Amino acid sequence: MSRHVRWGILGAAKFAREHMGPALHAARGGELAALATSSAEKAAPFAAFAPGLRVHDSYDALLADPEIDAVYIPLPNALHVDWTFKALDAGKHVLCEKPLALRAEDFDAVIAKRDTTGLLAAEAYMIVHHPQWQRAKALLKEGAIGPLQEVTAQFSFFNDDTHNIRNQSEMGGGALPDIGVYIFGGARFVTGEEPEVILSSDIDWAHEVDTRAHVTARFPTFHYSGYVSTRMAPYQRVTFHGETGVMTLQTPFNAQVFGEAVIELELGGGVRRQERFPAANHYVLQNEAFNRSVLEGAAYPCPLEFSRGTQAMIDMVYAKAR
Repeated sequence: MSRHVRWGILGAAKFAREHMGPALHAARGGELAALATSSAEKAAPFAAFAPGLRVHDSYDALLADPEIDAVYIPLPNALHVDWTFKALDAGKHVLCEKPLALRAEDFDAVIAKRDTTGLLAAEAYMIVHHPQWQRAKALLKEGAIGPLQEVTAQFSFFNDDTHNIRNQSEMGGGALPDIGVYIFGGARFVTGEEPEVILSSDIDWAHEVDTRAHVTARFPTFHYSGYVSTRMAPYQRVTFHGETGVMTLQTPFNAQVFGEAVIELELGGGVRRQERFPAANHYVLQNEAFNRSVLEGAAYPCPLEFSRGTQAMIDMVYAKAR
């Protein structure tokens, strides 16, 4: 292992080009060193921000590159588990886009492979690395809003393009796999609790893909209500309602894209307080945490066991709808 983590990306996905590729190269402790794509045109934008980038014409060729330590996998959801296994078998650490698996039980084999190889494998679940989410967790623990009673979460955008992988069932598309991970995982992260029961699950479908889901659930100490949709105007918000105050994350999921990351506290008597996080890039922070884990052995803040828990809740929501 060199003094920094040498990253490769499997595929020239738009999200990798615009967000994760630059973040991998900017993060302390790492560099983007290789890309797997057969298209010189698609490789060019990556080479523009990562000079010296090596381009392999296949995923297998990149995995065989001895000068790559870790791979980022932005492939369609249905391919995540297989390529995570292949990368681990090739001796590479893995950061795979969410959801890493489409069923909770599919995480188990990946966790076992991670433990057997001694390599780091994780889901690219960036929000827990953002200081607004870490601060929200701390504020709740400190009792800033009193005992928690209700959590509400919403996340939506509009995409009805049937050629997009988010709308293709065979590729693991759907609103719940794509953004349900955020409204469920965010609540789990801040509270440290797991759902006891899904009380209601109302899902709309189009071409065998879920396009809207409204969910209510009971957690040990609070009630939960949330919805996701890929057929509504863009919107996102998460609110934690306690006995003595309310805490709202105004841009919980796409900080710097949807808007500025702001936590608003309403503490009774008309008292309002805001905490702002204008500069934090959660992709860079996520990659720096990954690099520290690889280079220094630091515990990774978002292990696969956490990601499995979010998928377990998604599985419960599908089961309740059926």
